[in-house]
Amino acid sequence: MSKQDEQDGQAENRLRRELPDEVPAPGPVPQPQAEKPEQELTGRQRLVNGLWPPRLSRAQLIVALLLFGLGFGLAVQVASNSDSDSALRGARQEDLVRILDELDNRTQRLEDEKTGLEQQRQELENSSDQAQEARRQTAEKERQLGILAGTVAAQGPGITMTIDDTKGTVKADMLLDAIQELRAAGAEAIQVNGVRIVAGTYLTDSGNSVSVDGNKINAPYRFKVIGKSQDLEPALNIPGGVVQTLEKEQATVTIERSDKIIVDALRPAKQPDYARSSSQ
Repeated sequence: MSKQDEQDGQAENRLRRELPDEVPAPGPVPQPQAEKPEQELTGRQRLVNGLWPPRLSRAQLIVALLLFGLGFGLAVQVASNSDSDSALRGARQEDLVRILDELDNRTQRLEDEKTGLEQQRQELENSSDQAQEARRQTAEKERQLGILAGTVAAQGPGITMTIDDTKGTVKADMLLDAIQELRAAGAEAIQVNGVRIVAGTYLTDSGNSVSVDGNKINAPYRFKVIGKSQDLEPALNIPGGVVQTLEKEQATVTIERSDKIIVDALRPAKQPDYARSSSQ
C-alpha cells in the first residue's frame, strides 16, 4: 500500500467518526398561522349598522315629505270634523231626536214630490185626451205657483207665531232668520203683519220697527204660516235657534198650532222687465 492510499484511508475513517450514524428525515414545512376571523355580528347589530347613519336618496326624501304632508292634512281634517260635531254633542237627547225627525220629514217631502211628478207624467202618457189632461195640470200648477208667488190666497194647517218686543230689541235680521228657518222646515205660505212673504222679500230696520218689502210693521210681530206644524214648531225651538235667540233679546215668543191657517195677504203680479220664457 502506498503512502497516498494510507493517507486517504485515515481521512475516510476520521470523516466517519465525525458524521452521525443516521440522518433524520426532513419534516413538514411549518405553515403560517391563519388570522382569526372577526367575531360574527348579531341580527340587531346588522340592523343598526344598516339604519344608522341614515343614507337617504333624493327620491326617498321626497316621498318622506309627501307622507308627512298627507298625515298633517288628515289630522287637520279630523280636527275640523270634531269641531263641527261639537254643537250636536252638547244637545240633549230630545233635541237630537227632534232634529233627526225634521230631517226625515224633509226627506219624505222630497220623496212625495218625486212621486207626484211621476204620477203626473204617467197620467199624461195614459190619458185618452192628453190635451185636456195637460190643461188641467197646467191650471193646477198655476194655482200652486200663485200660492208661492203670493198672488193667490191660501189656507191649510200650520202655526201662528207671535213675537212681543216691548224692549224694541228685535231687529230685521232676527225676523229674517225666523223666515228662513220656517222655509227650511217646509213652510209653503207665510204672512207677517199683513205682508205676504215671497222669494224676493227683503227686511230692513226702520227706527224701532222693521220694514218688510218697504212696508213698515210694528211689534207684536205675528207670523201666519201654512205647513206641517209637527215640523215647523220644532224647527223654531232647536237649541240656539230662533226662539232662544229672541228670548235672549228679552222678547216673548208664543207658538200655536192650528188645523186651519188663512194666508190672504196678496202680492200684485209683476211683469218681469228683462226675463222672458225660454220655451218655444
